[in-house]
Amino acid sequence: MQQCRTDGDMGQMVVTILSAVAQAERRRILERTNEGRQEAKLKGIKFGRRRTVDRNVVLTLHQKGTGATEIAHQLSIARSTVYKILEDERAS
Repeated sequence: MQQCRTDGDMGQMVVTILSAVAQAERRRILERTNEGRQEAKLKGIKFGRRRTVDRNVVLTLHQKGTGATEIAHQLSIARSTVYKILEDERAS
């Protein structure tokens, strides 16, 4: 394998060309990825982690008078998650 020298005018030109090719490829990858995401969203495919807690269970327990700390303990979720669900419900 022959080493490529990057000193001198020719070496700098090679580095510049390779850099431009890499940037163009990166842009193409991003474009294709974004197009695929948009197409998937139009088909109803959801992204991200699945919800691990049923919001209705949290709301039902809260309506029965159970406190946020106890709800979090019963469902093995963070108390902040309980507060977030309750806050979202009040906002809607």
